[in-house]
Parts: sequence; structure tokens; C-alpha cells
Amino acid sequence: MHTSQNQGLESYKAKKDHLVIGLMSGTSLDGVDAALVAIETDAQHQITNVSLKGFHYVPYSDEIRKRLMALCSVETSRIDDLVIAHYGLSEWYAFTVKQLMELTGASLDQVDAISTHGQTVWHVAGVETFPGPEGPLPVRASLQIGELSTLAERTGLPVVGNFHARDLAAGGVGTPLVPYGDKIIFGHPEKGRLLQNIGGISNVTVIPAGASFDQVFAFDIGPGNMVMDELVQISTGGAKRYDEGGQIAATGQVSQPLLDIFLADPFYQMKPPKGTGREVYGKAFVAKFKANADKLALSFEDTLATATALTATTITNAYKQFVFPVAHVQEVIVSGGGAHNQTLLNMIKQGLPDGFEVTTTAKYGIPDDAKEAVAYAILGHETLMGRPSNVPSVTGAPKPVILGNLSW
Repeated sequence: MHTSQNQGLESYKAKKDHLVIGLMSGTSLDGVDAALVAIETDAQHQITNVSLKGFHYVPYSDEIRKRLMALCSVETSRIDDLVIAHYGLSEWYAFTVKQLMELTGASLDQVDAISTHGQTVWHVAGVETFPGPEGPLPVRASLQIGELSTLAERTGLPVVGNFHARDLAAGGVGTPLVPYGDKIIFGHPEKGRLLQNIGGISNVTVIPAGASFDQVFAFDIGPGNMVMDELVQISTGGAKRYDEGGQIAATGQVSQPLLDIFLADPFYQMKPPKGTGREVYGKAFVAKFKANADKLALSFEDTLATATALTATTITNAYKQFVFPVAHVQEVIVSGGGAHNQTLLNMIKQGLPDGFEVTTTAKYGIPDDAKEAVAYAILGHETLMGRPSNVPSVTGAPKPVILGNLSW
């Protein structure tokens, strides 16, 4: 480690209060979320309070979305496009940071660090093999693009990123990582909570009342908005990107035969920890879903209603199968783009026992689209403090590890 970097880390650790920018660009491929987060600590440098000071969203252009979508498919991905996107996306991140600063009136001189998730283009679900010097090697892998050095150079700030890699190296599935932040922000001494994120993929964090970190667990459930969004784009010729508020799906009827076909996916029966992504529920999956809907002569509205039901039903089924038998919870707190889909929220509530509260993070002062960016600010802070921030009970890693790479 360079002397200047070591001095910078020691200076960061010595501070009691920090201002960190968290950046998130998720599997929906819709754009960049940026959160300016104040992190307060006690005399032992443990986090005592996290507050959101500003939030900004920059949507990707149609051209960027198209190029990223192509990178997420083995049929269309090209190595030259991947390399260029790896560097080019960081220019988008730097632009988003600049706009966040203008929006909040803060300056980069006041910010201590940036923490970025990067853009996932491929996540290996499970273990693959690779030729090794002494025979086949088991490999766990995931790729998030967005060069850290570019973002550090454009902003002049230390940048933490590439969080998944260390958990994978330690033997975990590498995802989800947000539960560490979920526990800090939403843990409650008397109320068990489910933090349900619905981005491109849906995932849940289970936080029993008064839980310690080793009692928290989480897992990817299946498609979130990914299938719904792609169907809307196909059926509108790209004029619409998503079903705003779930208004289109609300006019359709759920096809039980179509729903039953896709509820048979074996991923839903896999026990946690588990992770998935666009490589499983992307364009090829949507093409298959639409082809089956066409065979049943379903309208666009009925097809979309069924896709919405697929997301809702896999969520509630996952609760019944993997959560309710082992944890007493009373509240579901939804975040991500799916939190704006009232039809989806209604379907989730209908699939839960009576009296279950379904709300969104907005109720707790964090915009529904900001929660993951806030969580990554926390993860970056812990890395800079030299502390582990994976949750082994979530990822399946045999031990806690310090996540991420640092570009100073």
C-alpha cells in the first residue's frame, strides 16, 4: 500500500462522522442511483446513525441500455464492447456524482469517499469448473463493470467497488450484500421485518426482532421487474419502458395455466443461500414466456398481469417456504422500482396472511429507489474502516471478509 493511501485510510478511520456517496446501477438497467449519506459513529467507531442527505437518479440513454442489455447475453456480448463499457460507465457515474453535488449544494471537498456497486453483466449461479494447474478448479464468479480508477480520477475521491468478488473468493455466492445495510438501518428490537427489494431481480432480507448479524438471512427470489419491463417494451415498440403504477396489468386477468408453467422453475425450490440475475431471467426467458402466452392466445394485458403475478407469487411462496417456518415477522418493507407498482403490491398483500403490513421504505424517510445506494454507502464505509461487511448467514461464506477494492 502506498504511503499516501495508508495515510488517507488512517485519516478516514480517525474521523467520527463521515459523508459517503453510494452509487447503485441494478439489474433493471434503467440508470444510476446516487445517495449522499451521513454516517455517524461512536467512540469505538461503530455506526450509530445513518441519514440520507440527498438522492439523485440519472436514467441511462436508450443507446446505453441497448448496449448493456447486449452484454448480459452470451448470444450478443462482445469483448470489445465489454471493455469500452467498463470504462464508459464510470463516466456516467462521475456525471451522476456531479449532479448530486449540484442538487444538494454540497461540494466534493466535504465528501469522504464514493462506494459503487457497478453494473452486473453476468453472475454465475452456483459453481463452474475451469482448467487448473493440477486438474479442474471449482470457480464462483460474477462481473460488475465500471472502472474504479476512472471514477476516482474524475472526482478526486477514494472509490470503493467490486464488492462481490471477495465473498465469492471466500466461498459465498457473492449476493445479496445489501442485507448488512438493511440490518443497520431497519433492524428493530421488537418487530421482525422483511426488506423486500424489487429491482430487475427480487430479493429479500429477513431481520427477526432484535436480531444479531448472524441471525439475519437473505436470498434472491427470482424475477422482479425484469420480465414485466421487457414485455412492456416489446409490446409498445419501446415507447414505454415499464408498467407505470401497474396500471396496464390491473386491466388484465391472470392466466393460471401460464403462471403454473413458470412457477415450475427449479430455482424457486432451491434452499438459500442462492443468487440469480439477468443471465437467467433476461431476454431468452421473456421470449419463452411470451411464446407460451401467445399459444394460449392471451392479450398483452393478460400476459402482463400474469408476469406481475409471477413476481408476486414467487415472493409470497418464498416467504411461506423459507421464512415463516424459521422467523416471526410482522412487516414487509418494499424498495426498488417495484415499490411504485401498486398492482404488484396488492398481489403480494393478497398472498400474505391477514394483518401483515406491506409498506415501502418511503415511510421511513428513504425514497423507494434509494435504499440500495444507501446500503452501498454503508458497505464502502465499513471497507474503509477495515471491517467485514458480508453476512455469512446470507451468502453462505464460511467467514466474514472485508469486501471490495479501493482506488485512491
